[in-house]
Amino acid sequence: MKRERTVYLHGFASSPASKKAAFFRSRFHEAGIEIEIPDLTEGRFEHLTISGQLRVVEACAAGEPVTLIGSSMGGYLAALYAARHPETVRLVLLAPAFGFPGRWKDSLGEEKLRTWRETGSLNFYNYAEGRDCAVSYRLIEDARQYEDMPRVTQPVRIFHGRFDTVVPVGYSLEFARGRSNVELDVLDSDHELLSALDVMWRGMRAFLA
Repeated sequence: MKRERTVYLHGFASSPASKKAAFFRSRFHEAGIEIEIPDLTEGRFEHLTISGQLRVVEACAAGEPVTLIGSSMGGYLAALYAARHPETVRLVLLAPAFGFPGRWKDSLGEEKLRTWRETGSLNFYNYAEGRDCAVSYRLIEDARQYEDMPRVTQPVRIFHGRFDTVVPVGYSLEFARGRSNVELDVLDSDHELLSALDVMWRGMRAFLA
């Protein structure tokens, strides 16, 4: 593999200690490459926004050429960053959360989304802390300024589970349609993709080589 900076971006309600992050950190280490895995929440899950997370990515990348690997929301952030930073070398996206924030209505339902908007916060299970934590509605308000499908021109490899009910694979199919720079692998897995870790690693190594 080419020795260049590689950054892994975890998903919503996740952390640098997630199972996928730990798996890929270990595999890259065995290949002689240390990957960076920033905490996108900065310890403030309740105040999470897309803009705040992008600032974390910008600080980590520091304007240098970088390969980004993003899971779910981290995949969406990677695409947003690459569309704004041409020095980004390539992307590997794992069930990327395209279509944000419009998908929340489908996933939560109109009534629950309205409650979130009216009360200003809603509880979500935070896997990093092992408990329910409130998240401000600012996450949705802030996200409205960002495009559903970022215009990424760099090489992209996407892995998405055909049984994903959190971010349906149709979003990645739409993103890949008509883009010669995008390679999409639809796997027999769900949103977590934990059953496909070895398959993704082999595909990732071939793509990054």
